[in-house]
Amino acid sequence: MTEKKTGSGADAGGATMKDAFSGYHPAVNFLYFTLVILFSMFFMHPACLAISLTCSFIYSISLNGKKARRFNFLFLVPMMLVAALLNPAFNHEGVTILLYLKSGNPLTLESIAYGAAAAAMLAAVICWFSCYNAVMTSDKFVYLFGRVIPALSLILSMVLRFVPRFRAQIRQIAKAQKSIGRDASSGGILTRARRGVTIFSILVTWALENAVETADSMRGRGYGLPGRSAFSIYRLEGRDLRALFFMGAMGAYVVAGNWAGGLYWRYFPGLRGVSATFFSCSLFAAYFILCMTPFVIDRIEDRKWKALQSKI
Repeated sequence: MTEKKTGSGADAGGATMKDAFSGYHPAVNFLYFTLVILFSMFFMHPACLAISLTCSFIYSISLNGKKARRFNFLFLVPMMLVAALLNPAFNHEGVTILLYLKSGNPLTLESIAYGAAAAAMLAAVICWFSCYNAVMTSDKFVYLFGRVIPALSLILSMVLRFVPRFRAQIRQIAKAQKSIGRDASSGGILTRARRGVTIFSILVTWALENAVETADSMRGRGYGLPGRSAFSIYRLEGRDLRALFFMGAMGAYVVAGNWAGGLYWRYFPGLRGVSATFFSCSLFAAYFILCMTPFVIDRIEDRKWKALQSKI
């Protein structure tokens, strides 16, 4: 996915984005990820899990390209297989007995199905969170919750940036140590351990200094004080309102349908769920459309951009 620039909406200043959906208002981004992550966690119908897993894979690859492909197929897929295989080894509930293990415990169809469902749910949630981290930057999060919960929003935004920032910083420290002949990947075990501890000590020192500087900077800017004004480049435009209404309607329809039993599914004691009716199929379609919204928006923007280029 090539990066685009926009001069309207969420990136009025011309910030570089990974996709068109990232340029929408932070409220639109946050509503979308809230819906898809919660639905992925609570809707255990096999069709819902398949939709969530497929769409999260597609969107993550659309956002992060080769990096997402490696992560999805080299980490998530093996993790799913391991989780799906481990569940029947410890969970022996269910009425459909396929065979008996050497330990005497039964291997049931329900335990296999539940293990596969739990693995798909876990992989989908992880994949959605990887997309969330790419789209919902700390600036967007602080913009949404800075006035409501200023301290908590700042802490959460820093926590979300913790892993990528520390990974980047530890790579820089390791390269600097390597340039002066203190590479942690060479030498004896004790030498490598001592150099690794040195790198970790430098990282911790950097983290503490960075935390103090951030606290002083935010205090100096009056962060969290009553009546404090805030600069923002985000504007709620017509397309954002349309997106909010559309996703809210899709989400409300899916939730209402679930309350009405349209997404009912159980794994124990026996597999049983709602039959494929027009109502249930409409819920699956609404859920799929909701999950694919960013990808569809990006494809539409791509076509508009190419059409404009062809007219030049």
